[in-house]
Amino acid sequence: MKPRSSEILQFPTPFAIRAFGHDQDDFQMLVFSIVQRHVPDLSLSAVSNRPSSGGKYLAVTVRFTATSRRQLDAIYSDLNAHEKIVMVL
Repeated sequence: MKPRSSEILQFPTPFAIRAFGHDQDDFQMLVFSIVQRHVPDLSLSAVSNRPSSGGKYLAVTVRFTATSRRQLDAIYSDLNAHEKIVMVL
């Protein structure tokens, strides 16, 4: 029997989410502000980034303690809905 997705993660749990977009207009702060809506105590020190080899894209990683599946779903939904974000992992 395959486990339900809600059984895979035990909350609270350390979690990292990565968003990709064009390296312009302070993309890192955009990703931070979206995640911070759902993780109010989030600090800028939890954010790191890595430019693509060609310099066109930026991968922004945010590390935080996830408290529920609902919280993660809301973060993914908001990140995916933004027009400047190309992909979220």
